[in-house]
This record gives sequence, C-alpha cells and structure tokens, in this order.
Amino acid sequence: MITWTESANHNDQVLIKSFFIEHNNRKVPGVIYCPTDLPKNRPLVLIGHGGSQDKTHPNIKEIASLWVKKDQFYVAVIDGPIHGQRNDGNLSGVELQAAFRQMWVSDNKIDSMVEDWIAVINSLIAEFKFIDKNRIGWYGISMGTAYGIPLIANEKKIIAAVLGMLGTDFINSQRISDDCPKVFCPVFFQQKWDDQFFSRNGQLDLFEKIGSVEKYLKIYPGEHSPVVGQQQLDIVEFLSKKLS
Repeated sequence: MITWTESANHNDQVLIKSFFIEHNNRKVPGVIYCPTDLPKNRPLVLIGHGGSQDKTHPNIKEIASLWVKKDQFYVAVIDGPIHGQRNDGNLSGVELQAAFRQMWVSDNKIDSMVEDWIAVINSLIAEFKFIDKNRIGWYGISMGTAYGIPLIANEKKIIAAVLGMLGTDFINSQRISDDCPKVFCPVFFQQKWDDQFFSRNGQLDLFEKIGSVEKYLKIYPGEHSPVVGQQQLDIVEFLSKKLS
C-alpha cells in the first residue's frame, strides 16, 4: 500500500508526487514524476539512480522531465541504500560514494532492493490507475545497473532497459553476473571509454553475458560521470521508442 506524502510542481508540465511504502519492515521512499493532466494508460519508466544521487537529484529530475514532457510518460524513482531519505549520516558527494562502496563489500543489498522495487511496481500498478502495466521500462546505469539487472531478471513486467557503466570485475558482483543471462528484454548498454571505476573488459563482459537477443552497446568518450548531452538523449530516445 502506498502512502502519498506531498505533491509539488517541478514546472508547468511536470508534477512530482512523493510517496513511501512499508515493506518487510523497511520504509521505502520514492517519487513519481507525472504529466500535470495525469493522462491514462501511459508507460512507466523506472529509474535506478547512480551513486551519490537520489530520487530528486537535479540529474534525475532533468531526464525524468524529458520523458514526461516529450512522451507523457510517468517516471518513478526510489532512494537506493544509504541514499536520499535512507541516508542517516547526511553524507554527500565523495563521502557518500565511499560509504556506499564500503557497504557494498560487506552487504550489497541486492535482494532487499529487488524486493523493494517489486513492491513499489505492484503498488503503483494497483493504486495509481494512470499507468499502463504492459509498458514498463528501466533506466539505471552504474549503481542503477547493479540493482537493475537483478530486478529485470526477476520482474518480467519490465520490457526494455538502459544499462551500463558497470563491470563483472567489480567486487562482490557475482550475483549480477549470474543474473545477466536471465535478462531477455531489449537492452541499450552504455560504456564510458576512460571509466576510472570499471574496467573496459569488465564492462564488455557484462554486456556479453546479458541474455537479450536484442541488445546494443554504445561507447562514449570520457570518465565515469553523470549523464549529460548525447548520452542522455540516447537514453530518452531508446525507451521512448520501445515503450510508445
């Protein structure tokens, strides 16, 4: 069951509705970005945000707003472990990235995040009647891929996905490698050529392990950094086409 907490206009075309659900003794905080006229039977994009971001980070707001304005999609985001409203230490930036990496080594929390996402998806479909349950997509790179691949492997309602900027040689990531062959939906995989966190071979290996017949790889120049420019436009275009 969803508890709606507040609504606010991001601008004249985007409404942000905040919510949380109680699941397995966890409070899962999230938001859904909506067209202001709340059209019916529209696709839903799920965003797994990156490390040191959260559900209302400017980078997340920007790409969510593109889908809302351009396609009248709904876009839902929940906070990842120790991020956003789950960040008890008020950490940010490099400190938050370091804390997440330390947490990942001891407990990557993949199972709990998959459970939380499935609970949120089912709750939104049941209680937020404007969503077309047959057109759900996923966008999540880096940390969003670390949790996205296990989710997509277990939740077949997701029919298209954008993934990337993660590799099989990242510590404590065997579960991600094991789940890759269970991903069958169309996938667009993004890689940064000079990524300082994930090796080229590790990222290529992750892409190769994905079980989808329809999958694409695109390499962008530069280091591991927030998504902007052409990389962002490619993400929006891929899911717009697959869900429209």
